[in-house]
Amino acid sequence: MFWRLRSSGGVVSNMMAASSRAQVISLYRCLLRESSKFASYNYRTYALRRVRDAFRAHRTEDDPRTVQQLMEEGRQALGLIQRQVAIGQMYAAQRTVVE
Repeated sequence: MFWRLRSSGGVVSNMMAASSRAQVISLYRCLLRESSKFASYNYRTYALRRVRDAFRAHRTEDDPRTVQQLMEEGRQALGLIQRQVAIGQMYAAQRTVVE
């Protein structure tokens, strides 16, 4: 079965596109989940807004190289958010009235 998928280029490209789409959605969900962990209301809403805006801005991107580059930038942003959340939890500040 694997050799059949490899021999027909259309099936492989469709599968890769579906896989890429699943990876993008997974990264999006991870970024939203991690962004919602910020203790500070202002940081949390800023991070959530930036994640949503960035994904909306690149919603129509079709070039595989550009998508890969954006995915790598997203993974780096995820690592940055995770580090900042961890630091924020180590040095917790007083909660504001909004929270």
